[in-house]
Order: sequence, then C-alpha cells, then structure tokens
Amino acid sequence: MKLDGLWEHADFRRLWAGQTLSTLGANMVAVAVPLLAAVSLGASVFQMGLLLATEFLPYLLISLFVGVWLDRRPKKLIIVAADVARSLILLSVPLLAWAGLLSVPLLLVVVFGTGACSTVSDIGSASILPALVEREDLVEGNSKLELSSSVSNIGGRTVGGLLVQLLTGPVVILLDVFAFGLAAACTLRIRRREPVPERPTGGEPSSLWQEIGEGLGFVFGNPTLRFLVPATFLINFSAIAIDPLFLVFVTRTLDLPGILVGALLAGTGAGSLVGALLAARLGRLLPFGRMVVWVTVAMTAVELVIPAATLMPAGIAFAMLMFVQIAYAVLVISSSVNIRSYQAAITPDTMQGRMNASTRMIVMAGTPFGAMAGGALGALLGTRPAIVVCAGGIGLAALLLGLSPVRRATGAPAEAPTPTPATI
Repeated sequence: MKLDGLWEHADFRRLWAGQTLSTLGANMVAVAVPLLAAVSLGASVFQMGLLLATEFLPYLLISLFVGVWLDRRPKKLIIVAADVARSLILLSVPLLAWAGLLSVPLLLVVVFGTGACSTVSDIGSASILPALVEREDLVEGNSKLELSSSVSNIGGRTVGGLLVQLLTGPVVILLDVFAFGLAAACTLRIRRREPVPERPTGGEPSSLWQEIGEGLGFVFGNPTLRFLVPATFLINFSAIAIDPLFLVFVTRTLDLPGILVGALLAGTGAGSLVGALLAARLGRLLPFGRMVVWVTVAMTAVELVIPAATLMPAGIAFAMLMFVQIAYAVLVISSSVNIRSYQAAITPDTMQGRMNASTRMIVMAGTPFGAMAGGALGALLGTRPAIVVCAGGIGLAALLLGLSPVRRATGAPAEAPTPTPATI
C-alpha cells in the first residue's frame, strides 16, 4: 500500500510511533494510579485532589528550565531519556506494591516524577518536529500527532480502566513500563541529525536565567505571540472553569442519568478526532489570524448553548448538549493544531524549546486556577449564570485577538526565521 504525505517520512513515523506509545502509556497511568490510590491504598478525598494537582505541578515548576535544556542539547536524546526515566520510576510502583510498602506519599512522588518526564516529552516532541519536517508540513504533522493523541486519550483511559479491573493496578502499571520503553526505542531510531545549537563566541557563556529570559522575551516581543499566548491562556482558563459547572448542570439541573452523562463525555473524544482530521482543511480555508478569531467567536457561541438547554424538552436538551461537546472539541483541537504549527513556524530553531516551554507553562497555569474559579463562581452565582460568565471569558479572548495584530496574520514563513533573541 502506497503511503502519502508525512507517512512517507520515515523519521516522522518514528516520532509519531514514539509519541503515540508515550501518550497511550500516560493515559493508562492517569487511570491506573488514581484507582490504585482509591481502592488499594484507601486515599482520602484530599489525597486524591493532591494526586491530580501533582500531575500538573511540573508544568508550572520546571517548564522554563526544560526549554533551556532542549535548546542546549540534542532533543531526541532528551525525549528518549524522559521515556526511559518514566519506565524506571513507574517500575517502582508494582515492586513496592508487591512488597507491601506502597503508600500514598510514595505514590505522590511517583506522580510528580512521571509528570516531570511527561513535561519534558511533551515540550520536546513539539520542539523537535520543525527539525524533522518542512515548515509547510507542520500543520499536517501536528494534525497526525493530535489525532493519535485523541485516540490514545480515549483508548488509553478506557483500556486502562478495564485492565485495572481484570489485572489490578500494579500489573497495568507494569504494562506502562513496557509502553514507555517501546516509545523510547521508536524515538531513538530517528536518523536525522539535529543542528548543533550555536553557543556564543567570546565573552561569558549565557546563564540559565538569561536564556529563560530570552525565551520569554521572544514570546512577549513577537507582535503576534504576545497576544496569542495570553488569549490562549484565557480560553483554557475559561473552558476549564466550565468543566465542573457542566457536570453539576447535567446531573443536577437537568437530572440526566449516568449513561447519558457518559455519552456526553464521550462526545468530546469524538469531536477531538474530527477536529484533528479537519485542522489542515480549516487552516487552508481562512488566513491564520481570521481563522483563530472566528473560531474563538464560535467557541463562545457554542458554550452559551449550555444554559439555553434548560428551556427545551429533555430529548432536545440532550441533543443540544451533545452538539456542544462535539462542536467545542472540533473547534478547540482544529484551532490548537494550527496555532501550535504557526508558533513553531515563526520561531527560530534555536528557540523552539524555550518558546514551547514558555507558552505551555503560561497556558497550563490556567488549569488548576480555572477549575477553582469555576467552582467558586458556581457557588456564588449559581450554575447557569456562572457558565455564561465563563463563556464571556472566551468571548473576551476573541475580542483581544480581533483587536490585536493576530487578526492580520496571514500564514507562517516557509523557512526558519533568523534568531533575534530578546530578554525581559
């Protein structure tokens, strides 16, 4: 069978296979570890919350340092090292469990360690892609990586939950050890040599903090990124704030049975798959800036459908909410693929690690705070008004983008830009 597009690109296939296995393993761990903590270790609600928070903590604490590290060294070997480290860290879980020594505090250490490795792998895979494929192929590459990520998210969590019931948590985590080992082997087979990072000639070598400042200076010094990144943070913050409100809304306000709530959550996965498939087509339909603005406007309108569902009969209300789940996921994934590709294309190769680290840290910072803000708004205003306010946050991001230079951005350069680092 003849392959087409980037499927003909051997090194991209190796990166894709490695990242698919890595994401599949990460999603299985995301199910197996909480179940192990809750069922086998009897973790309290507070401890379960700590486990979830610890998973995201490395993005806030180490992202900027990881970006500098990736720009100083060959990225392939760093990604491989991260997957090998995850294997070794996770191997301690079944060994400790079978020895009767596993505890919630030790599990927190494991979650932080694997989360740190996931941060390195995530930023590294985004940073190495422009070194493997041409600038004009970045949207296709990110679409394929996002497609496998969506499938792994659905399949990994579903299969992980099933296998925990059949094989127990420690055995499932042992399977993840092999998954990360295979991921490392696939990435290690990438043959293209990365360009050697140029170090300053003469004078004092750059310090760690100076290079972090150069990365942040590049992001906030670029006329489009300085608006695109805060707007993306605002969108992520508002969307995360809606998540707990949505669950309360469908289970209490609409009183939907569990099977229908599960179907709604599955709609997000289906929408993510469609969004990954449509990303390249959407990028060709409109110039980049106009596409981002109008997609953000559409996201706002879609979220406002949620409170309107209370005005309809139960069947129509369910259909409206299913539309929301699928449509929002399509818009988010197709837009984010184009945004990541644009950001990579306008960034010099020597700045890829720091750019990706800076943007991810800023955007991911909205996750824990957004969830808390959504719960607080729901308690203060009620579920439906709180959803409207949060949707307004996405609308505010659309307004910011529409009034900024992002609106006039037409596309990405075909060649890597010349590095002109700035510091802040």
